[in-house]
Amino acid sequence: MRARYGVPLGITAVGAAGLVYAAGIEPRSFRLRRVTVPALPPGMRPLRVLQVSDIHMVRGQRKKQRWLRSLAGLRPDFVINTGDNLSDPEGVPEVLDALGPLMEFPGAYVFGSNDYYGPKLRNPGRYLTERLQGRHGLNGNPPAVGVVHNPWEDLRDGFDAAGWQNLTNTRGTLKVEGVSVELTGLDDPHIKRDRYAEVAGGPSGTADFSMGVVHAPYLRVLDAYAADGYPLILAGHTHGGQLCIPFYGALVTNCDLDTDRVKGLSTHTAEGRTSHLHVSAGCGASRYTPVRFFCPPEATLLTLVGRARG
Repeated sequence: MRARYGVPLGITAVGAAGLVYAAGIEPRSFRLRRVTVPALPPGMRPLRVLQVSDIHMVRGQRKKQRWLRSLAGLRPDFVINTGDNLSDPEGVPEVLDALGPLMEFPGAYVFGSNDYYGPKLRNPGRYLTERLQGRHGLNGNPPAVGVVHNPWEDLRDGFDAAGWQNLTNTRGTLKVEGVSVELTGLDDPHIKRDRYAEVAGGPSGTADFSMGVVHAPYLRVLDAYAADGYPLILAGHTHGGQLCIPFYGALVTNCDLDTDRVKGLSTHTAEGRTSHLHVSAGCGASRYTPVRFFCPPEATLLTLVGRARG
């Protein structure tokens, strides 16, 4: 009897342990990644950029809030928030409190779909199947029926009051100890709110450095930024795949980006020009799918350094 039932019971035990880890341990194992990006003009002093993304705050997530507040100790030159701050319509005060110390630094932000709309309770298996079949999230259209509308205006007002720049289909400039950084941002392509025509044309040439910022790294957006000559693009949205297979990686990206670039630093080429691309795996998940496996929650400190001469 032991030989007959030992293997199934063992598999069940391993599966249960994996579920406990994915739902109860890894989603709270916050960590900081450090990346060096040779994107600045040769000879320019390094810039330290903290990227936070996909917080998906739910009331009562105290450990996440404490960790986010602690990131201010990194003393970045500036902060970029690439959206999806909310997973709870009542979570705005806790987002603003958690990011309060970081808002003492220069910064800018774009929104994601979950800043505008609350998540819906869905079958996690169907959620994954749809993405494997290439049906991405909200199918590229703004939700209209049966959804929660988040108080994104309160979030916007809090960020704006702290001096962070709103990059919703517009440009902005940060001054960092005498260095000017031009930022070109888009609203979320995941729900077709991006309007690249309103910001097209590439870097103005009046700043020391320029970069593109967007929530979801859809190829149409990456193509536009790269073709226009931006040396760096920052994005989030993918959660790094969220559920990854050891020694294989992510199964889905929740957009049309390939899984090889689902998180971290890579490049993107369009019309003969190449940009550095950094996709954050984010530090949260939907309140209805609060799991991560081999894809821990993160923020990233990017150290931008000068390109090699020639």
